[in-house]
Amino acid sequence: MASKDDNDKKNDKRFTATTPARRFMKLAGMSTSIATRVATSSAKSLFLSEEQREKERQKMLAKIGAEVAETLGEMKGAVMKVGQIASQVKDLLPEEFAKALEKLQKESPPMPFRVIRKQIIDELGAPPYELFREMDEQPFAAASIGQVHRAVLPDGREVVVKVQYPGVEESIESDLRHLRRIFRLAGLLKLDEQVIDEVFNEIKARLRDELDYQKEAENLRAFRAFHAEDHGIVIPEVVEEFTSRRVLTLTRESGDTLDTVASSPQYDQALRNELGRRVFDIFGKQIFVHHAVHCDPHPGNFAFRPDGSIIIYDFGAVKRLTPGDIAIYRRIMQAAYNTDFDGIEAALIDLGVRRPDGPRPEDSFYRRWMELFLPAFSDQPFDFGNSRLHIEAFKQARATPLRYLDSFQPAARTMLVNRVITGHYWTLMKLGTVASTRDLVEKYTGPTA
Repeated sequence: MASKDDNDKKNDKRFTATTPARRFMKLAGMSTSIATRVATSSAKSLFLSEEQREKERQKMLAKIGAEVAETLGEMKGAVMKVGQIASQVKDLLPEEFAKALEKLQKESPPMPFRVIRKQIIDELGAPPYELFREMDEQPFAAASIGQVHRAVLPDGREVVVKVQYPGVEESIESDLRHLRRIFRLAGLLKLDEQVIDEVFNEIKARLRDELDYQKEAENLRAFRAFHAEDHGIVIPEVVEEFTSRRVLTLTRESGDTLDTVASSPQYDQALRNELGRRVFDIFGKQIFVHHAVHCDPHPGNFAFRPDGSIIIYDFGAVKRLTPGDIAIYRRIMQAAYNTDFDGIEAALIDLGVRRPDGPRPEDSFYRRWMELFLPAFSDQPFDFGNSRLHIEAFKQARATPLRYLDSFQPAARTMLVNRVITGHYWTLMKLGTVASTRDLVEKYTGPTA
């Protein structure tokens, strides 16, 4: 059996790219490998039929996706976080590539504790054994930019300590520049340069927020205050004296994972229905009342209790919305419920999703999408557990008439809100929620016909 030191040394070798120079070399090597793969595939395609070329392209994208996912998973930091976002924002990337990146949604291998110990010393001025009565060296969660360890304060309070990986913040610019180059080499970003700039600037801004744990502490305080009167919403409290820019200490709030809820008899159908509606309500209220929303719907950021409580973790990723965008979201829902196709068209143009220079889709186009989505937002119970909405939406998107392909584009300002909506659709699916939601929609967007 391998010793703890042996495992630490193994991890040390895996995660050597912790300086900008080393990360540059690793990403440059991946770029060269991908460029070679693309060139080889292009040359081979010259002698293939159209159908064979498409199969070859799909195979190439799957291989590139797997290579990118493996490299980013080892590097952690900005590039891994972008890979996670990309796997969730499927309208930006080809299906084969996005599918390969899905593995980045799973918990990644932890950094060796010696790295974490040094970060704590650098940030808090003393080693963990002097600061805490106890601290687990093995993390219970490891993510893209940091990992979390259980600890006990000198006064006996149980806490969790989130420690940022070294070199992540200093490498954002270089990481994103390389990642953009990789996506372009593989022909993955078929968007206007302005749109690409907006998308990457949005990602960069959110990453900078996430890397400042003092800003996350501010978010936690703000959301705790906002939800103070909401029964059943639990948000950890910041332990100020053990928090810095790269170390965040919070009270420990325990609960059951989504997988446990889905399989435990403690959570009967009625409770899972209630939890699903509460998830829907929480994020509706954050978007339409608070104008700021927790926008990392990873299942690990939520826990549940048999009393119906929902615990929300990780407030590094928060999207603040302008009153103008909030008004547009209200208009879209109102127009959808009222079968107002011109209203939907105008709202999508104002949101930047519908390109005004592209042909105006026929009413039947919008009608098909409304007929697909509205049952999930109706006054009749919708069975999220057996939903095929995502499958049918994918089929419908693939069947979009060619003449409309230039009519729509991803919009940076909606990217993270879309991530929230799709992420919690999967949460309601996993919960097996059966519930009507129109009353919750109208609660925040106003009554409809």
